Amino acid sequence: MAHSAHVDDYALGRVPTTARKHWFGIAVQRFGQISALSQFLLGATLGYAMTFTDAFLAILVGSIILEMVMCFVGFIGRNEGLNTALMARWTGFGEVGASLVGLAIGISLIGWFGIQSGISAESLNALMPGVLPVWAWSVLFGLAVTAVVAFGFGGMQWLANITVPLFLVLVGWSVTRELSRHDIGALLRSEPAGDPMTIFQGAGLVAGGVIVGAIITGDMTRFNRTNADVVKQTVVGVSLGEFVIGLAGVLLAHAARSGDIVAIVTSSVGLVGLIIVITGTLKINDWNLYSSSLGLVNFVSTTFGKQLHRASTTVVLGIVGTVLASVGILQQFTGFLTLLSVAFPPIAGIMVAEYFIVKRFRPELDATRERGLLPATAPRIVPATIAIWLISSAVGFFVTWGIPSVLSLLLSMVLYIIAGRLGLVRGVGVAKTPESATAQQADTAHSA
Repeated sequence: MAHSAHVDDYALGRVPTTARKHWFGIAVQRFGQISALSQFLLGATLGYAMTFTDAFLAILVGSIILEMVMCFVGFIGRNEGLNTALMARWTGFGEVGASLVGLAIGISLIGWFGIQSGISAESLNALMPGVLPVWAWSVLFGLAVTAVVAFGFGGMQWLANITVPLFLVLVGWSVTRELSRHDIGALLRSEPAGDPMTIFQGAGLVAGGVIVGAIITGDMTRFNRTNADVVKQTVVGVSLGEFVIGLAGVLLAHAARSGDIVAIVTSSVGLVGLIIVITGTLKINDWNLYSSSLGLVNFVSTTFGKQLHRASTTVVLGIVGTVLASVGILQQFTGFLTLLSVAFPPIAGIMVAEYFIVKRFRPELDATRERGLLPATAPRIVPATIAIWLISSAVGFFVTWGIPSVLSLLLSMVLYIIAGRLGLVRGVGVAKTPESATAQQADTAHSA
């Protein structure tokens, strides 16, 4: 059973200490998750509307916000060895709330998985017109990522070890090649070509662009050995991803006087551009599919009492997402997925407030952690949490002042802490942890 748990990446239980990894390998994955073509586009957006200095400050502020969220959520994942959807049961949400968290993660990330595959397929078709139709490129991308993610964290680490260094070297070469035609000093001092943007607005784009990845960071940090490792991998991965790729995009936008520098870089360097597109997509899309499968496994477990196998679920989700992307359906759902994303920041706020401050359900986790087991029960539903989640998400959607994602996250923390102090945070009903999950954990802990 322990071997089965390992293959299934402990989707419904704690990651034992024997399965924890060195921080640097996970940092490579974190960098791969952050440093995609989307970061080039973000950097170009900032550079088109801001001076280099202002863009640097916007990236700095946005990165600090992201790193703080990732670290605190990551500490919970590391301490408990639990993925985000499973952890939600004992960090304020109860069984019903956790099932909704799992469903939101599953739908959102499989949607982005398909959309990313489709966008990359269009890029490849532009680079090599007529070689394959767009739908065929989309299918190839989707199935390739699905095959890797089916092998779990180990397969994704193998992919990261290849694609991340390759992506970094090729991007460095192509950017250097483009910038060598310009006076770098002049680019650093030049005014933006587009309508100006404030540092605050720019920081909002930086933080908002990766906020969903920050919320599901426990899926990654549950494999860390110490909280110091969580900090190291986050600072290294996010800083390199945001500053190296983002600032390169800023400079290229100033050089090209355009916001569409992704097309400039990839089209001007031929085969290298092709490989950049492939490596950049592979390393962000594997985490989309991985966390989506964990979310769905936990949703089905809490809602229907059925224990799905993560690898099998990954294959099914990957095929579904690939087919939907190849026929162009998912492009119609971008607005819905963007709307759904406002639900994620309050999840982090509630988890952090419950785990570190209110601690209403923390004793159950503390009592079972050393034995590597899950608590035998969880609250069925926590009405106060559901209300706070809805209110904070609505604020994140309707309020456009400042950085909406950060505002909704902080609001959810404040409301949850107030509710905790007033004694409003309490579960209604009791849900038993599925016997198969507790048995798996007991066997894993015993063999470890």
